[in-house]
This record gives sequence, C-alpha cells and structure tokens, in this order.
Amino acid sequence: MRIGDLAARTGVSVRAVRYYEEQGLLYSARSASGQRHYTENEVGRVALIQSLYAAGLSSRTILELLPCVQTPTDENSDLAFERMMQERDRLTAHIADLTETRDTLDGLIAMNREHRMGTATC
Repeated sequence: MRIGDLAARTGVSVRAVRYYEEQGLLYSARSASGQRHYTENEVGRVALIQSLYAAGLSSRTILELLPCVQTPTDENSDLAFERMMQERDRLTAHIADLTETRDTLDGLIAMNREHRMGTATC
C-alpha cells in the first residue's frame, strides 16, 4: 500500500509516517519511481508506535524497544521491561517536579488573593 493509504488506515498524517521512517521506526520498499510501498504489517506497527508515543516515550526509546516486537526473545523482553521501567521512573520524577511547581504557584496565587483582599475597597 502507498503512504497515503497507510496514513488513512492508521489515522496518522503522511508527515508522521515519513517521520517514523526517518527515525528508523518504520520501513518501506521503494518503487522504481521512488514511491514508498508498505505491507499490511506496517498497519499494526504504526498502531504500536502510536501507543508507545501515547505512553510518553521518545522515538529513540521506541527504537530501543522494537527488537522485542521484531524478534521476541526472553533477552529482548527483559531489556524492553527494564527500559520501560526506566521511562516510568523518569515520568514519576517529572510528575513530582510538576506537582511541586504547581504547589509553588498555588502559594503565589494565595498570596495574591490575600493582597487583593487586603487592598480592595468597596
């Protein structure tokens, strides 16, 4: 199938399909005129890539995880598990940082309210 067909079937843009290919996440065969052609397998692969992006993973991390899908072995599965746990820990730390930032902003908002209440005139 051609790139537009793959994009339509997977609900992603043609630009996204091209990006996945540039990042090494997706492969195509080329016709004599240079047009990309994809197999039915790429439909599922794009869905997987989308799921991994939705989980907050970068294209570099996704590339590291794909061997588990391409050649599933115990070793690849263990490596993918460890990598996903590292990403989860990274996200947990980021959430903690964001929570602290939000709490700081809440404190500033409260100070602003108090100031406004103290200087408001009727």
